[in-house]
Amino acid sequence: MTADTHTPTPARFSPLADWAPQLPAGLGARELPFLTQLTLRVTPGSAAATAVEGYLGYALPDACRAHLDAEVKALWLGPDEWLLVAPAGRAAELTAGLRSAIGEEFATVTDTSAQRTVLALSGPLLPEILSQGCALDLSPGRAHAGACHTTLLAQAGVTLVVREAGPAAVWLLVRSSFAGYLAAWLTDACTEYGAEDRTEYRSEYAGAT
Repeated sequence: MTADTHTPTPARFSPLADWAPQLPAGLGARELPFLTQLTLRVTPGSAAATAVEGYLGYALPDACRAHLDAEVKALWLGPDEWLLVAPAGRAAELTAGLRSAIGEEFATVTDTSAQRTVLALSGPLLPEILSQGCALDLSPGRAHAGACHTTLLAQAGVTLVVREAGPAAVWLLVRSSFAGYLAAWLTDACTEYGAEDRTEYRSEYAGAT
């Protein structure tokens, strides 16, 4: 008898799979789990950066900015570091494509998809709630679409991406180990506004707010 060598695919559980808060009508929240996230390290203006930009089809964003108008989004993290965010399951394809484009030039592409999860928040209460735990000026007129900041929210490190000005919609990228804490803080920060069960759990990428 031949031994069964089939290895089943491990089950995947998002960090906030069991998060079911009561949120006020002025705030919508959903987790976007399992997104592809690649950390790119490359010197701006170098031949490698030009090759990456040719592969992506757009210029890497400048400091504190994000390029959001593509399926593969680019978030600025530092002077020579970006996070590329794409739909789930594309890590191998994109890593291979980027490395092929870079060729012998110097740059690194690392799959860091398991490091973080993404919280998508939206609604008129968003600036007020975020201001309770974030030192950034997120008042209307100051939070412009495409802004991208690595900062602290309730003492948890996050990358905050403004998807709609106001901010009317943001992404919070948070380390998986801190996701539960941050979700609990958000729930608590909403307490004074009343609550109704509006939390959605969808993994769709396209059009997520």
